[in-house]
Amino acid sequence: MQQPDTDMTDEDTVSSGAEEAADVVKSLRRIIDEEGALPAERVLAERLNVKRHQLRKSLQILRGLGELEPARSGRRASSPDTSIQSGKLVLSTNPLEVMEMRMMLEPTLARLAALRASPAEIARILQHAKSPAGMSPSQADQLFHRAIAAGSRNSLASELHILLHQVQNDGRLRFANSDDETTVERVAQRDAEHQVIAEAIAARDPKRAEKAMWDHLAVVQRKIASRLGVGSVNAA
Repeated sequence: MQQPDTDMTDEDTVSSGAEEAADVVKSLRRIIDEEGALPAERVLAERLNVKRHQLRKSLQILRGLGELEPARSGRRASSPDTSIQSGKLVLSTNPLEVMEMRMMLEPTLARLAALRASPAEIARILQHAKSPAGMSPSQADQLFHRAIAAGSRNSLASELHILLHQVQNDGRLRFANSDDETTVERVAQRDAEHQVIAEAIAARDPKRAEKAMWDHLAVVQRKIASRLGVGSVNAA
């Protein structure tokens, strides 16, 4: 009597599931590298065409490897949509105020990253210190600063950082020159400043990381002040 066709074995099922999870993990890493952060789970599941439970398993893998911050109990794991809040803030602020807030927040994030970032997060910070070929200067800069915010392992500060950059990137604020006006020399200078910050974080030197970030932002602040025709706004 002819034997009926057999279904997949348990080993085949496990192997197939592991391959699917590996594919999703690769896709998540690509999104993080290209965009600096992951969107909400619902958006991710639709974008990657996977079930929510499959997505969560892959997110858990990245958390276990230290490539994502741990899920937060009692709060949504994904960052909230802050577009409405940032849109309102743009109407009542100016570029100098934005830089003042960045200089209050980001040196501390760099200090925390030097203390808390995982090896994978440090590798990502080092990777984003150099602007990738073909990427706009503003996007490359944002990826670097977001990588440091993620490495700080302070979820609230990271969300505030995202909100702050949304305000900065709103065209109505006219925060900085356009990408077309950003010179090759300035990109090279900025990458060198980023490298100093990244190396201090990689060396687990919080004081040097904090100072390097402050020095980098002070350069940006002076350029904005000069463009706006105001005097120096930095304290030595």
